[in-house]
Order: sequence, then structure tokens, then C-alpha cells
Amino acid sequence: MKLKTMLLAVTSLSVLGGAALAQDRTVNVYNWSDYIDESILEDFTKETGIKVVYDVFDSNEILETKLLAGGTGYDVVVPTGSFLSRQIQAGVFSELDKSKLPNLSNMWKDIEQRVEKYDPGNAYSINYMWGTTGIGYNVEKVKAALGDDAPIDSWDILFKPENLEKLKECGVYMLDAPAEMIPAALQYLGLDPDSKDPGDIKKAGELQASIRPYVQKYHSSEYINALANGDICLAVGWSGDVLQARDRAAEADNGVTVEYSIPKEGAQMWFDQMAIPADAPNMEEAHEFLNYIMRPDVMAKASNYVYYANGNKASQELLNDDVIGDPAIYPSEEAVANLYTVTAYPPKAQRVLTRTWTAVKSGQ
Repeated sequence: MKLKTMLLAVTSLSVLGGAALAQDRTVNVYNWSDYIDESILEDFTKETGIKVVYDVFDSNEILETKLLAGGTGYDVVVPTGSFLSRQIQAGVFSELDKSKLPNLSNMWKDIEQRVEKYDPGNAYSINYMWGTTGIGYNVEKVKAALGDDAPIDSWDILFKPENLEKLKECGVYMLDAPAEMIPAALQYLGLDPDSKDPGDIKKAGELQASIRPYVQKYHSSEYINALANGDICLAVGWSGDVLQARDRAAEADNGVTVEYSIPKEGAQMWFDQMAIPADAPNMEEAHEFLNYIMRPDVMAKASNYVYYANGNKASQELLNDDVIGDPAIYPSEEAVANLYTVTAYPPKAQRVLTRTWTAVKSGQ
């Protein structure tokens, strides 16, 4: 009797210990702000017992600084493709163990092929979201300032000082992202948006400097609420962020109408990739998280929330009509043909880019 009782006690302790271990499993995720339906994280924990510690950033530069310093403690991070490529070269990431990622079969081959420019063989990352960098605007306020023929389909609305000067009073925000804004200026000038030539970067900086007096703020996330609340009338931003602002304004029924435009001269197409740092403390849990994210229902839920296109082909039949049917999110083939991508800046060019952008923002 005593022996049986002892065995039962040991068994109970083992079960409890196993449960405790399961509860102690953690995955540390570092993602862009306003970039996931948080119920996805809750559901993942319910299904796997793995706790998600979730932190956010709003610029690639912040993420890269932490990654290159090492010891971030993160298991999954989300760099943009052009930054990912040089981070791979720097040995920042662990190669994916694809045997632990059966849901890779759900991914979109067309997007994987485009991403190979940054991650050959898609060895280190999976696509989370992709989109464009364009113009978000308050329809009524822009019309009031510039008239019915406001060039909202062109970078003219931003890069012609006479236009931006008229919009200054109603508020203009711009991404604090030189790897986005300098290429946009290069494209407008008819130069290669992927140019790493110091002279070209300087020309783009001069164009940006010419409109600096009319830009209220450089920030890579605050423009969402600012647009939605009617506090500003123009922002250069990421497609899904602007569409989130559009929907927030509609839900608030505050009389603000927000729209998104891909400039006819061309806009940047970017890819945000999920990757695992080489020194991630929880490799197993990181792979489980990536595999979960690649489930069609999970990716559809994410896109339906953030209004960005994703790299999961199998998720498309589960997307809301206002996501899959919106050309601002899933552009037509003709529009895609007019989009450009950029590659990582080598160290010398990066220094020129950083100095140029710092001078633009400071007005010097």
C-alpha cells in the first residue's frame, strides 16, 4: 500500500513537472509595431503551451543595431529583405531547419523567388508580409489645399515644394527610413532607386532637403493614428499602415476619409521576413512559432487584421474580400511591373546614406 502510494505520488510529481516544463517554454518575438492580431499569439500559446514574449520596434535600423551587437535574447525577428541580406552575410541568423517546418509547402513560390534576391534558397527566412511604400492622404484636406486635380497619383505631390508647402498647414509626416525615402527620391529623379553611388545619394538628399521645411515629423509608426484622427493630411508610409488608418477612421465615423496611392512613377516593393537569430535561446520554440505562422488560417487572420499581403499562397482563399480584392494590397500585374526593389547598402554607402538622412532631418 505504501509502495503504491509512493508510486502514485512520483507519477503525479512527474506529470506536474512536465506541465511546469511545458509552461516554462517561451519564444521571444521582436516584430514591427501594429503588425499582428494579438489573438494569434494567444492561440499559439493555447495550442502549444509556449509563452510568447512580444516586443515591437519601428525601424530596421533599431533592429539591426541590436542584432549586430548580439545577445538580443530574441528567438524570432522580422527584418526587411534589404537589411536581411547583409545581416545574413554578417552571420547574424541561424539557417532554418526545414525538416521542422512542414508548412513551408503553403508558401507562395512567386514571392519566394523574389525574396531569393536577399536570401538565396530562402535558407534563413520565411516571408511574413510584403507591400509597397506610397502615399497616404486625407481626401478632403488634400482636395481643399490643392484642388480637384491634386497629383495624388504622383510623387509630384511630395517632391514639388509648391505642392507640399500648401499641405504644410494640414500636416505632413514622412517615414524615418532612409532606405525607403532616398530610393523614392532617386526614382523620382529618374535615377536608379537601388543606386549606391555617393553622388546619386547626395542628389536624392538635396531633393529631400528642398521639402524639409514642410515636413512636420519623421516617424515610422505615428502616422497611422495621425491620419486616422485627421491630425495630418499626407504621409509617406507603408501600404498596410495607411489602410489600417483608413479603417480606423471609418470605424470612428469621425468624418475623415483616408486613401492610399501607389505613385505612377513607381514605388518600392518590400518584403518583411521572419528569421531566427544565431544566438536565439529557444531554437525549438522558434521553429514551432514559424511553422504555426505559416498555417493558412493563421496567415489569413494576420493579413485580415493588418491589411498587408502575405507570402502564403494557401491563405488566399481565406482572406477577406476587402484584402484580396484591394489593388492597394494585392496590386495588379501591371502595377507590380512598375514596382522596384532595393538591395542592402554596403558599409561605405550606408555611412553616406546615414549622414545624408541625418542632414535632411536636421535641416542642415
